[in-house]
Amino acid sequence: MKFAAKYILLILAIALFSNCKMNDEKESDEIETENWISLFNGKDLTDWTPKINGYELGNNYNNTFRVENNLLKVSYDGYENFSNEYGHLFYKAPFTNYKLRLEYRFVGEQANGGASWAEKNSGIMIHCQSPETMLVGQGFPISLEVQLLGGVNENALRPSGNLCTPGTHVEMNGALVTDHCISSDSKTYYGEEWITAMVTVNKDSITHYLDGKSVISYSNPTIGGQFLDSTSEEIQAKDGQPLTGGYISLQSESHPIEFRNIEILELK
Repeated sequence: MKFAAKYILLILAIALFSNCKMNDEKESDEIETENWISLFNGKDLTDWTPKINGYELGNNYNNTFRVENNLLKVSYDGYENFSNEYGHLFYKAPFTNYKLRLEYRFVGEQANGGASWAEKNSGIMIHCQSPETMLVGQGFPISLEVQLLGGVNENALRPSGNLCTPGTHVEMNGALVTDHCISSDSKTYYGEEWITAMVTVNKDSITHYLDGKSVISYSNPTIGGQFLDSTSEEIQAKDGQPLTGGYISLQSESHPIEFRNIEILELK
């Protein structure tokens, strides 16, 4: 009887192992067959349009956004002094439910004149208003910002992948949050290493990831709050409306940053 029991347990263990292996292989196959689409061709700014504060849509002031060595770069070597030329580079089409991933790194020194808070500071803006609806003197689009930060002082923590809310509100744990920026649970990145950022937008729920780790989640974004008064009357009239999708843009805030491998996977 003892031998039979051991034999049965052995059979069950083999079956369990085989089933786990099949599930792992199935998940691996699903990952391999996911239809990620590249948004950046590595050659030029085709499909992307700059909007820089104080300038008309399409004016890439001082060649701020450029492509070099297969990298999409935000650069300030054409600036004598940075003075509120906050910019955003918009992808051509809006999205609703998706996964967006890219790699980024901060490089070099901040431009002269940049604010202290903007050192090693940039962002991935999602659910943006269309670039055509931005005013010439509008510094930031109505959007949800995946704030990208780098460590400046060795002894000071400065998490990345945070949430900032220009002209928007969100809910966290069922409660309305009206703070402009909410810190994530990420570690601080002090160097110029490449970091993988991903955003999952699943209907009303949004999660930020850094290097594969979930760092902040929120839901039910709406239009409203700080920066809304700097938009057109048409946009201000949407105060309180749900924000269910929009454009994607990459930010320029006075510190050089580089992006690569910008991809999207649309979800059903």
